[in-house]
Amino acid sequence: MKKLDETAIIKIFQKGFGKKDFESEDVEILNLGKIKIIAKTDTLVESTDIPSKMKLSDAARKSVVACVSDFAAKGVKPKYGMISINLPKIISRSKVNEIVSGFKKACKEFDISIIGGDTNGGKEIVFNVCLFGITDRIVTRKGSKKGDLIFVTGPFGYTSAGLSMLLGKKKGKEVFAKKAIKSVINPKPKLDFGLNNKKYFSSSMDSSDGLSTTLNEMSKQSKNKFIINKIPVLKDLEDYVKFYKLDLDNLVFNGGEEYEFIFTASPKHKKIIEKNAVLLKTKIIEIGYVTLGKGVYIEKNNNFINLKDSGWKHF
Repeated sequence: MKKLDETAIIKIFQKGFGKKDFESEDVEILNLGKIKIIAKTDTLVESTDIPSKMKLSDAARKSVVACVSDFAAKGVKPKYGMISINLPKIISRSKVNEIVSGFKKACKEFDISIIGGDTNGGKEIVFNVCLFGITDRIVTRKGSKKGDLIFVTGPFGYTSAGLSMLLGKKKGKEVFAKKAIKSVINPKPKLDFGLNNKKYFSSSMDSSDGLSTTLNEMSKQSKNKFIINKIPVLKDLEDYVKFYKLDLDNLVFNGGEEYEFIFTASPKHKKIIEKNAVLLKTKIIEIGYVTLGKGVYIEKNNNFINLKDSGWKHF
């Protein structure tokens, strides 16, 4: 029997519900007159998403962050949420309190009101979060135009390094190690930046499945070619890569879990976006441009190397 991947499973569901022309987006949109109700759900599973050294409070917060990051990319404020949990049938009160504290911290941080949820029992911990918001418009994945610039809201690669350290596979200098592990344990979605700048974006998408996945999906939906001429990485990560003789491009483009977002914008908006980024203390990096054609290419020494979608896959 042929193994089904995530895309194949989604297509089976689409076919079952008669959605032949479905186009993926970071959030779901329900049109209610002139108002758009925005919803996003995400699931965090203990065996695949929670490293053993990660606190349950941090895991609970991160399950909320996963949804908030998608709202940030769309420039929408999440207002309400529902939390469903699956817990082992034997679990201590202190662990439940720890989980609650993580959810409470996230909701206070992003000003979200929880309106309900569900509880269940099973073999492992599973968190499912669904957030809701209201807007008149979102920034889609497909709006980029020839000549647009491509930006990311932060450097990439730290989460892959941090996860290796949490799993005991790699070590790093103290300052770098703390930074890398923190990127996994305590990700910071750029919600304020998205809310305050969405009017300047021509397209945008959350990057949590990996930078290569995000760039390829945006290129595909916009029917344009993306040229990447700057790798969004800082020197401390480059030093880490050299020490362990790792593949820098693989770490940066295929790691995932960054909870940053990628956006395109006309060059005429560059100065105001960069000014706002400074005011909001958000590090944005210009990594390339949009042109006619299809696919994503890294420009190195006047050569163009095709960047394939090799990000995170659930199956």
